[in-house]
Parts: sequence; C-alpha cells; structure tokens
Amino acid sequence: MANLKLWDIVGELKGPGYEWVDLTHELSPETPHWFGFAPLQGDLLFDYLEGTDEEKLAPMRCHQWSVASQYGTHADVPIHFHAEGRAMNEITLQELVYPLVVIDKSKEVAENPDFVLTVDDLKAWEEEYGRIPEGSFVAFRSDWYKKADLENKDENGQPHYPGWDTDAIRWLVEERNIGSIGHEPADTDPASVTTKEGAYPYPAEQYILEVDRIQLEVLRNLDQLPPTGAVIVIGFPKLKGGTGFPTRAYAIYPKE
Repeated sequence: MANLKLWDIVGELKGPGYEWVDLTHELSPETPHWFGFAPLQGDLLFDYLEGTDEEKLAPMRCHQWSVASQYGTHADVPIHFHAEGRAMNEITLQELVYPLVVIDKSKEVAENPDFVLTVDDLKAWEEEYGRIPEGSFVAFRSDWYKKADLENKDENGQPHYPGWDTDAIRWLVEERNIGSIGHEPADTDPASVTTKEGAYPYPAEQYILEVDRIQLEVLRNLDQLPPTGAVIVIGFPKLKGGTGFPTRAYAIYPKE
C-alpha cells in the first residue's frame, strides 16, 4: 500500500490547528503597483452571458489580460536585473516553499516612513527570537500594504517609503544563507535611495538578484503572522524568459 503520510499532513494543515493567511493583493486595475506601470487591462474574448455581442457569444467566458510583469504582489527573479540570471522557467520547485521569518518594524515605519532596515535590526531580532534559519524567507513587515499610495509623496513631490539597507541583505545571504526576501512596498530599496540623484540605482534589489535569489514585492497581511513558525508558499507561471510576474503567495502557521 502506498505511503499516505503526505495526505495526512495536508489533512492536518487544513484542520482547525492551523491558520492560512493570504499575502497577495487582489489583481485588478486598482491593485497597488509601482508608479511606472499602467493598470491591469482586460478584454473579453468570449462570453456565455445573455445580451452579449453575437460574435462573442460562446459556451465559455474568457479574457485576454495585459499586465506588467512586476505588477501588484509579484515575484522578481535574477534575470529581472541581470542578463545572465535565471528566468522564471528556471526557478526550482524547492524555491517556492520556505520557512518564514517576519521582521516587524511597523511601529518604526509609522514614526518614520523613510525607515531603513539594517543589520543591527536583524541582530536585535535574533536576540529576541533566535537565529534566522538557513534557507528561510525573510519578510520585512512595515504595514505599508495599508496605504493606497505606495509612493507616499510629500508636498514637494518627494516619495517617502521604507526599504532594506543593502548591507542587511548581504548579511542575511553571507552570514545566514537565507533563501529569499520579501516586503510590502514596490521597491526593495527605500525612497531615500531610489530617488537620490547620482546614486547607483536600486542597490539592494540589484544585490539580492545578483546572488541568484528571488524576491517578492507588494506583499500584504504580514501583520497577521507570528515572527517565527510559519511557512510561505509561492506560485507563479513557469514563463520562459520571464523576469517576474504577479504572484499568489500565502503562509500557514500553527495556532497556539
């Protein structure tokens, strides 16, 4: 008889002892997204509904969607910034599931929207919760997903949003060998870096993709997760040559 252990695990995870949290924004023209992209657009190709154009009347309903590859909650893969990097079709199945670590800096971000997550913040987190495990997904919680405007411009048109310090990501990779990172804003780097005249563009994002990791951006509901103990599951198309794509991500954790 076949080993049914995995079936039992699935049954347990769907039982009352576990919580499932959707980390994904709903995909629509209103979805929060990077300012440089047009909203999602859709055309109805065929429709079974009454009163539709006779040429489109069919026993099915389907659309053709037009959307930027890094729109809404999305995955970035190495080729997004590096020509020699891996594309979406080259990402392994094992890279779609990770132990999930949540670094909560929402209070600091509420006081300072230009907050930058540093190595010292990571070390302070470890003092409280223990060593960040190898191969984990480290998520920066800022509660930024609650904002309708991800850029958060001031009266002078200057954006203000939080982000990672490049050295913090480098420390996670070189000292903890983490598997991936994620965050709620549409950029890895803070606005103080991405808008700085003459600065190297997107150094933190350049780095995480250069070291052959994927990352998730525009996450939501990280405030519903514990600092440790959850797993994150990621899904996106196996798109040949793809640089990134809107992504469905969710987390599962045991209830206390």
